[in-house]
Amino acid sequence: MGTKGDKLTPVSQAAAEQLVSRLAKVEGISAKKMFGGHGIFHQGKMFGIVDSKGNVYFKVNDSSYKKYAEQDSHKHGKMPYYSVPVKVLENEVTLLEWAWESIEISKL
Repeated sequence: MGTKGDKLTPVSQAAAEQLVSRLAKVEGISAKKMFGGHGIFHQGKMFGIVDSKGNVYFKVNDSSYKKYAEQDSHKHGKMPYYSVPVKVLENEVTLLEWAWESIEISKL
């Protein structure tokens, strides 16, 4: 998701499609266009964001925040979503672990 008023970009579209594809092992993953970016959902619950620049963010809570902070992740606006480090995005196993954690947080 981008900022309200942002236009959907090809970069955001491509990043959202790639993320959904990389998370295909998790049944029920989808993307929805929102505010110039995309919300990333698992069975209808949003757990991730792809902004208009193609940056990926996952939902965090008090128990998961520390590992994002240790990776110098930054918060997406006022929402409880933090950027997913490039080294996590590049590692399929770690990406799936971080995604599952955010999926579980989204259910709370």
